[in-house]
Amino acid sequence: MTITAAGRSRDHMAGKSGFARGATARHPAAAALLALVALAGCSTVDRVSNALTGGPSLQPGQQGYVRGFLGNVAAEDPRAALVARDILSAGGSAADAAVAAGFALSVTLPSRAGLGGGGACLGYDARRNEIEAFLFQPGARIGVPRGADRPAAVPMMARGLFALHAREGRLPFEATIAPAERLARLGTPVSRALAADFAAVSAPLMADPVTRAAFGGTSGGLGEGDQLTQSDLATTLGQIRTAGVGDFHQGGLARRVEEGSAAAGGSLTVPEMRAAVPQAVTPVQERLGDDTLAVLPASVDGGATLAAFRAAAAGQAAPVAGGSFGASTSLVVQDREGGAVACAFTMNNLFGTGRMVPGMGFLLAAAPNMGSVQAPPLGAILVANLSVKAMRYAGAGSGQGAAPAAAGIPAGLHLRRRAPLAQAVAAVPEPGRAVAITCQGTVTADRCSAVADPRGFGLATGSE
Repeated sequence: MTITAAGRSRDHMAGKSGFARGATARHPAAAALLALVALAGCSTVDRVSNALTGGPSLQPGQQGYVRGFLGNVAAEDPRAALVARDILSAGGSAADAAVAAGFALSVTLPSRAGLGGGGACLGYDARRNEIEAFLFQPGARIGVPRGADRPAAVPMMARGLFALHAREGRLPFEATIAPAERLARLGTPVSRALAADFAAVSAPLMADPVTRAAFGGTSGGLGEGDQLTQSDLATTLGQIRTAGVGDFHQGGLARRVEEGSAAAGGSLTVPEMRAAVPQAVTPVQERLGDDTLAVLPASVDGGATLAAFRAAAAGQAAPVAGGSFGASTSLVVQDREGGAVACAFTMNNLFGTGRMVPGMGFLLAAAPNMGSVQAPPLGAILVANLSVKAMRYAGAGSGQGAAPAAAGIPAGLHLRRRAPLAQAVAAVPEPGRAVAITCQGTVTADRCSAVADPRGFGLATGSE
């Protein structure tokens, strides 16, 4: 049970996954296709579909199902962006694509996102016509058992992404986790972003034998372009896909996390895992002309995202926090129906505790407010016109304490100062990095565009 900022209670606790999925809207084209099957048989449907598309018929959930304008994606990791684009191509919503990209980041950028970590997202679903905030930061610990030399944060990633999907997803949840499982099992080239993170902390990271074995078995770690295969992580993702997210928090998988985290010095317990529940709350909102602007609650960003937006909108220098604590990454997704999601993820430290759960393939996030580790502020902003049921802007930021400013500054410059989106993103001060999507008027390919900060290693993709 979670409590919204407005005081309303929302029950996400049901079924084996630990959250109520809610009604999943069926795609109109799928319903029409089923009706044709009932009336005329599959051969007739295939002929009709082939005549319309010029190729064999595709079902919702199959890549290529959507033709033409897909929407847009911008992420700080190229492979995660491509996973999100493929989900949009299969008929998924912005939430489906963001969830799939989030799980993909646990494979392709484990230094900043992973099953042991968490994050926060803003989501706008045009069907429900409201903006929600989903909060699932890596959980703080009340106390740490004796022997925990590297206290781990309570994992929140899987449950948080499931909560987002339960509210705004369209495809089966299993379809959103399968791409990450494939990437882990078959392997993927190390990105420039991950290679840079390896280089930054290679000596302490590779001192742990379990982590060293997972990431190349050498003292220096993997380099850009090297193949990274993670069979243990693939197995864990597959078990979550088949047994449900709930099993990771209160079932057999949770017990394995408890045992493995003790060996890694993190000392998590099943009761802590069971009690860790994400929140779906009303975000901070204000009017922006005919639109509604939303940012994450101050408990997540310290109020810095809205402050940065207002300063940039007024042509003033926005306050930017520095600091080397924390590590985060971000992504934004927009679908062709006008929905959008903006997310920021974190491990609370680069590579979390630096130790991996033996046999499960994921790193433990560092417990916040213990020792030198602090929970980093996360930045995301989303603007939608609730009258016409369409998104206008989605942005998110990373860069330690500068993350909220990285989300707010481009939005203020673009929406209020009319700066081109690429110019607005490039104006974010160091060490911030931004990703953003904008739609001018209608949600169409020629009116919408996406930008990933050119100083980073991300990718913006989508449209036709």
